[in-house]
Amino acid sequence: MKNLTSLLLLFVSLNAFPQQKKHHAADQIKSLNWDVIGTVKFELTDKNELLPIYGETIKRFNNSEFDLKGYLIPVKNTAKHAKFLLATLPINQCYFCGQNGIPIMIMVEMNQPIEFTDKPIRVKGTLKLANTNATYAPPVSITKATLII
Repeated sequence: MKNLTSLLLLFVSLNAFPQQKKHHAADQIKSLNWDVIGTVKFELTDKNELLPIYGETIKRFNNSEFDLKGYLIPVKNTAKHAKFLLATLPINQCYFCGQNGIPIMIMVEMNQPIEFTDKPIRVKGTLKLANTNATYAPPVSITKATLII
């Protein structure tokens, strides 16, 4: 419930204050590895659960080393982040309001916490695919991640 409240506050603050930076097409990160993540499809069940459907493209990377460049999206209000979302667009793009669409996001769990930055970062770790309801947590994650400089 605490995480939901934090995300709701983030959503409200993004909509309540004018954006400092305008969208530039060059801000969106594109790569072959993001294309692999983008192959995940979702199915809405009768129980109103959003379940991931994994194709062979992404399944072959499950439990393997995987690196990805993206923007850090905090899930907690802290100075350093050990667990966060990684997205193809920066947080100031206001994707929650639908202005620029919803970017692909995955959960990242770092070995060591890192400072927030609005610049793209690159992480490397183990790609994990979960068969859980995507309404509550991203089904794709990178665990045991390290920052690549």
